[in-house]
Amino acid sequence: MATGEVHSQCAGYTLPVPNVQRLATSLDKSSQIPERYVRPEAEVNVIARTSEIELPVIDLAKLIHPEFSKEEAAKLHLTCQEWSFFQLVNHGVPEELTEGLKADTVEFFNKPLEEKMAYKQDNDGTLQGYGQAFVLSEEQKLDWCDMFYVMTRPTAFRNMKFWPTSPSTFRDNIDRYSLELTKLASCLWQYIARNLGVAPEVFVQLFKDHPQGMRFNYYPPCPEADKVIGISPHSDATGFSILLQINDEQGLQIRKDGEWIAVNALPNALIVNLGDVTEVLSNGIYKSIEHRATINTETTRISLVAFHGPDNLDMLQPLPEVVGDGKPNYGSMSYQEFMKAYFEKKLEGKSILDMLKILIRN
Repeated sequence: MATGEVHSQCAGYTLPVPNVQRLATSLDKSSQIPERYVRPEAEVNVIARTSEIELPVIDLAKLIHPEFSKEEAAKLHLTCQEWSFFQLVNHGVPEELTEGLKADTVEFFNKPLEEKMAYKQDNDGTLQGYGQAFVLSEEQKLDWCDMFYVMTRPTAFRNMKFWPTSPSTFRDNIDRYSLELTKLASCLWQYIARNLGVAPEVFVQLFKDHPQGMRFNYYPPCPEADKVIGISPHSDATGFSILLQINDEQGLQIRKDGEWIAVNALPNALIVNLGDVTEVLSNGIYKSIEHRATINTETTRISLVAFHGPDNLDMLQPLPEVVGDGKPNYGSMSYQEFMKAYFEKKLEGKSILDMLKILIRN
């Protein structure tokens, strides 16, 4: 079974929950939010010191330029080791495309709920459509977020009934953006492979058909913003993810050295973060990192995350070329079982990778 098919079939089941955008519009500044959205850990985290710093910046134009490539590749390697998150500038994705996609996304989320529900999830196990994700019980605490998710690559796994026909340019812009990110991902994998001492052809084979899914996130304001979480702390079960900030409202935070750090997206930059698959393949040289989304009291935040996973991977385990004469730091698990385990759990830190570390110790 191709990994793209594994991802499509193992994306999990989620329970239907109330629409957060509609709930938010029904609240005023004196309202109390429903108990299922109250997150005690959000209050604790607000008390902790939150630093506002800029992520490392990688310049793709320099990375591919013969004169500057060596220096920029070394910077990329250090960034992947120490941060696993970086802002990518001069990435080559046309600005007219990203601006068009942003406008389409805003227009879609601003449509009446009844129109958006024409694309609602049908719980076919893929999570595609409009709704929420990772809701596994009636008692589970909920994120303050609505989302819209589609599989974009390989094209054979697209289910066009979930692709909105309005705005009229939305489908075409999603398709064009998907292709641009595929080319971008292919380029980044080559440099990541070389930095790990692996032949680029190995990563080309692992990620050859570029399984890709896109999640559009809508985080409405909340009168008790310090009690809710936009999306729970987690790492991504993928090779890497690429985030496009749709509007100017910030809210992404990453957990580094035990502290939550607010990320301020640079204009026209893409934010790349390495996922769990890359951590395992690199034997922990590169590590995925927990991140979350926070909410404010006044303004909506909208973002788009594209997940890029492996295609030709039966077993998830450290690459022999990376381990060499050393010892693997992670156990082996079929990629199908790994994805199944990820989507059958609520978002909870790096719990799946912790399981692989236990496997190697045993």
